[in-house]
Amino acid sequence: MSTEVDLTSSTGAAPVLVVDRATETLAERTARFERDALVFASPLYSAALRYTRNQHDAQDLVQDTFAKAFNSFHQFEPGTNLKAWLYRILTTTFINTYRKDQRRPQISDGEVEDWQIFEAASHTSDQGKSAEDLVLENIPDGDVKAALSAIPEDFRMAVYYADVEGYSYKEIAEILGVPTGTVMSRLHRGRKLLRESLADYARARGIDPSSSTQAQKPEKKGAK
Repeated sequence: MSTEVDLTSSTGAAPVLVVDRATETLAERTARFERDALVFASPLYSAALRYTRNQHDAQDLVQDTFAKAFNSFHQFEPGTNLKAWLYRILTTTFINTYRKDQRRPQISDGEVEDWQIFEAASHTSDQGKSAEDLVLENIPDGDVKAALSAIPEDFRMAVYYADVEGYSYKEIAEILGVPTGTVMSRLHRGRKLLRESLADYARARGIDPSSSTQAQKPEKKGAK
């Protein structure tokens, strides 16, 4: 049974849905799943494409993920991070079912938005913008997507969950089923690989990252 409880007066928050999973009927659970979980179909598909790099496999992976999620939905704790919970099921399903039989297709065009790819690429240094960041706008979007897609799976997904989805190290560790230290290592390596790949793309197109860095430096006062 599901009931809305108004907690506004005591917490200032909007009304929350309190679910009694022990008495919830199948019809109520189905309606709750359709309302709360299916809205994440698009981001799940984007993540599935990052894994499979094949549109057909990505669609199958998402369908399998939702099927398993629905069968386990009575175990999900309402009010916790449903999106991360779904990502964890997707990752586990991919590892157990798709990775070992995965076809090796050409790199998919992907469904991650261009601005998200730019955000992922721009998170390549803790010291501010790298030289490659400064020439990103001169590199075609397709090349940036290809650079991200070319990163090995473990590093690619760490970058995706951190820089596109914005999850913390702890949340990524839960999704991927690895220690937090492993996430940090993969993310560092993934960002480094992406940075190096973007530099290669820039040089191949006659863009010199080092000269771009120089161009970004402010002129000294009194310079003509």
